[in-house]
Amino acid sequence: MSVTFEATHDWANARDAADPLRAFRDEFLIPPHEGHESVYFCGNSLGLQPRAVREAVNAELDYWGELGVEGHFKGRLPWMDYHEFVRDDLAAVVGALPVEVVAMNTLGVNLHLMMVSFYRPTAARPAILIEGGAFPTDRYAVESQIRFHGFDPATALIELQPDEANGTTSLAAIERALAEHGSRIALVMLPGVQYRTGQAFDIEVITALGHKHGCVVGFDLAHAVGNLPLQLHDSGADFAIWCSYKYLNSGPGAVGGAFVHERHATAVLPRFAGWWGHDKTTRFQMGPEFQPTAGADGWQLSNPPILALAPLRVSLQIFRRAGIGMLREKSLQLTGYLEWLVQTRLGNVLQVVTPAAPARRGAQLSIRVIGGRERGRALFEYLMANGIIGDWREPDVIRISPAPLYNRFADCLAFAEAVRAWSQG
Repeated sequence: MSVTFEATHDWANARDAADPLRAFRDEFLIPPHEGHESVYFCGNSLGLQPRAVREAVNAELDYWGELGVEGHFKGRLPWMDYHEFVRDDLAAVVGALPVEVVAMNTLGVNLHLMMVSFYRPTAARPAILIEGGAFPTDRYAVESQIRFHGFDPATALIELQPDEANGTTSLAAIERALAEHGSRIALVMLPGVQYRTGQAFDIEVITALGHKHGCVVGFDLAHAVGNLPLQLHDSGADFAIWCSYKYLNSGPGAVGGAFVHERHATAVLPRFAGWWGHDKTTRFQMGPEFQPTAGADGWQLSNPPILALAPLRVSLQIFRRAGIGMLREKSLQLTGYLEWLVQTRLGNVLQVVTPAAPARRGAQLSIRVIGGRERGRALFEYLMANGIIGDWREPDVIRISPAPLYNRFADCLAFAEAVRAWSQG
């Protein structure tokens, strides 16, 4: 059902009052600004802290103090199995089977671990396909893996260049790249959502295209997990990795996650083995031969970081109660309203870079200020000084991301009013 937007406080407040998810905002700590709550649009970079996190972390500290090493086996959530207590909710958020997901390490570490198993270059097929302007984590990791295997990134790193007006990439461009280079590509490694433009990629279609050309296909979902409804199992993707400190609200440097498709659950794949990835039933026999646990758990290296997993467990419980479908519906409305405000009230000031089609974006709108980088930087600093928190990505993009768990229509209107005040000042 289409919505008729209005740029008034009465309209925005009425929409917020009617929002079935409005109560979730109260479960988060909103950073203050000059005695009031800030307008926080930076969940794409660091999600807000759920209020229940402090109690959850303190509970584990209490168990540590009271039980010592016995906390691994006693208490409400014994540490030995703690990563399993987030597994079902994590699987639901990414559209996977529980056996296909694991919370472990951080994004960059998980990317390298996945490439050890899934990037198996040969002289005839040495290449990795990534998007041009990929986030440095991905760019550095794939280049270093190519060099590690004895190949030259100058010929084995293929960067997919944007072909659309605002620096986004069409599906046709991906098809052309695979038609030209597919026989040389060992791994297609693309984002779920591109960090600078906010463009969402069609994971299922890209996976099918890559597999058609004999490529392994993986995804960096740092900006997609908790943002878009994902169906990783059904997509057929070989693997995916993500962080949990953005839309999953699990804290700075939070524990990351990985997906390995069920068809690889018991496959004999090369990997960097670790004790905690060993078959759970015989792990404590301390045998010399590594026997991986079936599924994504088999890629674990070390025992789970309890104090890092506690915030993720809290956040995933919030997602379970809210429902990713309901969150996506609200996200479409919020982002649509923000875009409408920019186009109808600020068209002489701002240009939206992110694709207009809702299916090609998540919560984030990437915005350029008309007039160039210095003017854009001036607006960004003005917004920050006035308690409207987005983030800046070089060379000239302001990212504004209304997260449906805690952002409101009134927040979008506050952004538009601040930009107008700056442009008229």
